[in-house]
Amino acid sequence: MTLFWIILINLAISLLSFVGVSTFASKNLLKGKLTCIFISFSAGVLLSAAFINMLSEAIHDGGEEVLIYTLLGIVFSFFMERSVLWYHHHHDDTHNIKPIGSLILYGDAIHNFIDGVAIAATIIISPVAGISAAIGIAAHEIPQEFADFMVLIHSGYDKKRALFLNFLSALTAVLGGFAGYFFVNTFEGTLPIALAITAGIFIYIAAADLIPELHEDHHKQSSATQIVPFILGIFLILAISSFT
Repeated sequence: MTLFWIILINLAISLLSFVGVSTFASKNLLKGKLTCIFISFSAGVLLSAAFINMLSEAIHDGGEEVLIYTLLGIVFSFFMERSVLWYHHHHDDTHNIKPIGSLILYGDAIHNFIDGVAIAATIIISPVAGISAAIGIAAHEIPQEFADFMVLIHSGYDKKRALFLNFLSALTAVLGGFAGYFFVNTFEGTLPIALAITAGIFIYIAAADLIPELHEDHHKQSSATQIVPFILGIFLILAISSFT
């Protein structure tokens, strides 16, 4: 029965990846000035999620030495992006897809897997505490999943494919739930490292891809269009973190 609840809760959290379906309401929602707003908001969400949620938890559980793995995540992202760019250069059919899309999927998959393990471990100890933990994780996931979806759109995927890929990466929470149920003690020492690596990937995406693109478009958009959504993304994660 415990395993059933672990799977059900993690599946419910995975379904939050479909938050991007809200953009289907308008054909023009992802065009022009609104694109800049969403990219700026996504950069703020990813940076704050990395520093406020992932790194703080990683350091709390694994000590400051896990920060070296954040650097590893950034270096990994750099080489991954270079390799994907090389691949796209030699395959004309994929030249419209930016490598940042692959990075956000990798990062999100690792993060969701960790969430699944955490929920499983908490439910095993106390079902009530497990539900509370799931609510807290869900609150963080809604803005982050929307940001992930927007990064995929920005990478060149159409809406339906972006939703599908985002859902696939979210399903790793269910795998994490299985792993946490059967091997919770095995993952105890590795979760802070995985969190630190994921934080590095998210920091790289925001700092190396999203923010530079905003700088390139500064002459097309007003400063408020870029700055306000960026700050709102940060404060949203701060607010959610303070209440969960």
